[in-house]
Amino acid sequence: MLSEIKLDTSKREECIDITSEVNGILSNSGITEGLCSVFCMHTTTAIIINENYDLNICHDFLEALGKIIPRGKWKHDKVDGNADAHIKSSIIGAEKIIPIKSGKLFLGKWQSLMFVEFDGPREGRRIAVTILGSVD
Repeated sequence: MLSEIKLDTSKREECIDITSEVNGILSNSGITEGLCSVFCMHTTTAIIINENYDLNICHDFLEALGKIIPRGKWKHDKVDGNADAHIKSSIIGAEKIIPIKSGKLFLGKWQSLMFVEFDGPREGRRIAVTILGSVD
C-alpha cells in the first residue's frame, strides 16, 4: 500500500514529527505486522528517528549539522544558494524503514519519526509512505 503525506514547512530548517500521521496511515491500512518505508521526495529534506521528549534535540541536531556543513561556501551556492541543504539531505538520508507491530510503528519509548526541512519554508512537501505486511 502506498500513501502520501503533504505538509508545509515554516522555517529554513526544522524537524517536524510525523509519527502520528504515519501511524494513522497504518491504522487505516489494516496491516498489523510488516515494514513501513517513509521516503521524502525532495533533495533538500531528510527523514530521521530521534527523541520526542525534549525538542531541544532537534535544535541541537540542526545546529550541529550547521557547524559541520555551513551555509554559503559551496560551488552550488552560485546556482541557488542551498548547497548546504543538498549536502545535509544526502548525508542524513531521504528514507527510513521501520518495523510494524500490532498495527503501529515499532519504535522505542522516546523515538519519533521526523521529517527534516533544510531549505524552507516550503509548501507541499511530499512524503511517500509504503506499507508491506500482513493483516490479522
